[in-house]
Amino acid sequence: MIRPAMIPRLSAVLSGFLFLFACTGTPQKLPESKVFTGLDRANEYRQLFKGKRVGIVTNHTAYNSHHQYITDVFLGMENVTIRALFGPEHGIRGSAEAGARVQSGSDLLRNIPIYSLYGRTRKPTPEMLQDVDILIFDIQDIGARFYTYVSTMAYAMTAAAEQGIPFVVLDRPNPINGVMVEGNILESEFASFVGLFPIPVRHGMTVGELAKMFNDEGWLQNSVKANLIIIPMKNWRRGMWYDETGLPFIKPSPNIPELASATVYPGTCLLEGTNVSEGRGTSKPFQIFGAPWIDGTKLAEQLNALQLEGVVFQDTSFTPLSISGVASHPKYENRMCFGVKIIVTDRNRFQPYHTGIHIVNTIYRMYPDSLKWRTQHFDRLCGTASVRKAILNGTDMKHLFAAWQRELNDFLKKRQTYLLYRN
Repeated sequence: MIRPAMIPRLSAVLSGFLFLFACTGTPQKLPESKVFTGLDRANEYRQLFKGKRVGIVTNHTAYNSHHQYITDVFLGMENVTIRALFGPEHGIRGSAEAGARVQSGSDLLRNIPIYSLYGRTRKPTPEMLQDVDILIFDIQDIGARFYTYVSTMAYAMTAAAEQGIPFVVLDRPNPINGVMVEGNILESEFASFVGLFPIPVRHGMTVGELAKMFNDEGWLQNSVKANLIIIPMKNWRRGMWYDETGLPFIKPSPNIPELASATVYPGTCLLEGTNVSEGRGTSKPFQIFGAPWIDGTKLAEQLNALQLEGVVFQDTSFTPLSISGVASHPKYENRMCFGVKIIVTDRNRFQPYHTGIHIVNTIYRMYPDSLKWRTQHFDRLCGTASVRKAILNGTDMKHLFAAWQRELNDFLKKRQTYLLYRN
């Protein structure tokens, strides 16, 4: 995996509040094949922003290829002012742990208000947007329906539409590639902040493509339509994984420290809906899982016997620890857990969501009295109750997967309309 040498410094705009990461050494000429994000191309659209008061929905991932933070980029444009910043789950610095409410604040240097969209409100209010002429979104997603940055984008789009201001998406790569699509379509009764719209768990789309789908399908609240503008990437190909883009990997949230965690996340995140540790409080969240009552050796044997494509399982043990800003009081804190490490052997064949369901099903088959459900959360993650019910009823997983194939095929046809990158 590509890892830049990065050192933290205070952003010129968010001094004392945001960390800026800059590569050491003399900047090198970027290769022609390197991916350029929407933020890299913002200056090509500077007439769109000239003379405007902008609001920006963003976090710590919004850097361009020259290691400039998004606020520095826009303040460097002629006659552009930043009137408001908006932070998603984990906060604008990306340092709050999952589910933690984030307070609003302000930039200490320029007195720009910083509004939390994961606190008292998850949608910008009219008051927050009263001095904003154009609302910009630039956050790195990870390609899973239940990763909440996409929901934040949808709420922000709705607010912009209601206030009659343009909404601009600065597009970024889907880090787990834009080809592979997997899972059931979310059922409307299970819509929540971890899944608002009828898309599969692994959608294979960029945030710009999703924004176009949400808007044109009329899925935004009250069927409002945003004046949507997408600034696309350059040189991104659908089959690319993030480590093939030439871009530095900045962990999008505290428990996605590397691409390996993002790769398995669409499956092992389901363990959040159970009493099995998903590896929070360790250095390998979502890549390892277990519990004190599991026999890791036997579980690995059972999972390997399934002969799932692109993955093998290795027994392991770990002790979850409380880590400030990452995992406060994780499951089985300070207790030895026994379980399994996921080793992806072929990521282009690996199906994380199917694998995650097989993992939960196998644990339930082995430990029906020990596995406990956080029923509402599990069903919301899946976007259906049918997965949990199939596991409880002993349904063959092949039948479960086949049952949603028709709806998935319909989605794939619909998805074609919204793809911005065809190669």
